[in-house]
Amino acid sequence: MASHFACTACGKCCYGQLPLTVKDALIHAGRFPLALLWTPLRKGSKDFPLVSRLGVAVPLPKHPGLAALVVPTSYIPADMPCPALGADNLCAIHSNKPTRCKTMPFYPYRDEKYQHELLKPRKGWECDTSVAAPIVFQSGKITQRDDFDQERRDLEEQVPLIRQFASCLFRYNPMLATTLALEAAKSSPGQIVTSLSSFLTATRNPDARNVAQLQQPVLAAYLEKTAGVPAFHAFHSQYGAWLEEMNYLAR
Repeated sequence: MASHFACTACGKCCYGQLPLTVKDALIHAGRFPLALLWTPLRKGSKDFPLVSRLGVAVPLPKHPGLAALVVPTSYIPADMPCPALGADNLCAIHSNKPTRCKTMPFYPYRDEKYQHELLKPRKGWECDTSVAAPIVFQSGKITQRDDFDQERRDLEEQVPLIRQFASCLFRYNPMLATTLALEAAKSSPGQIVTSLSSFLTATRNPDARNVAQLQQPVLAAYLEKTAGVPAFHAFHSQYGAWLEEMNYLAR
């Protein structure tokens, strides 16, 4: 069975958090407020084999078969637009946008045979899935796949770096593994947020000072945007803490 899809440039998918590769996160450090999101997944889930390969194992003997995705993310509230979204609902950095945006609506953290499940637009989205739109998925395969394959390659290449970071955090913050296990046990697991500064430090990024300097004005701007808004309180607190960390790294 063939699945059709075409973007109508409605801009509805350009709101809230944007998962990124490490490469894209560092390239766009002067644009997005960045964090690392940890999403736990238990063995038995259809996505577990791929998550285990692209993510990290959670080191808890009493919770075998627990993995986590660790994803660099543009960390903004769900109803706040991407900073690159123009007033015309078009991307202001279209020629240089992150791979994640090019691959949408497909998601290479999920096995290819399940990608058709992502072609159903979310409520309010105006994607064209009519037969007039191009065929993008057929016989269990993505038909227009260059961007998907590139993002998957980037995710595979960054695995050693992600695991180096995770190993460091598990070592110095033993409660992290326990917290991930508690989240995984919920019917709707949540996410754990850690700072970009911890990633730069744990992976000994040689460009950490420059990345921190790029993040400083971004975090300051989002700190101001979320000030005094109760719904944004958690984001506001994170931006403030991360700005202090980046101020330290930028010295």
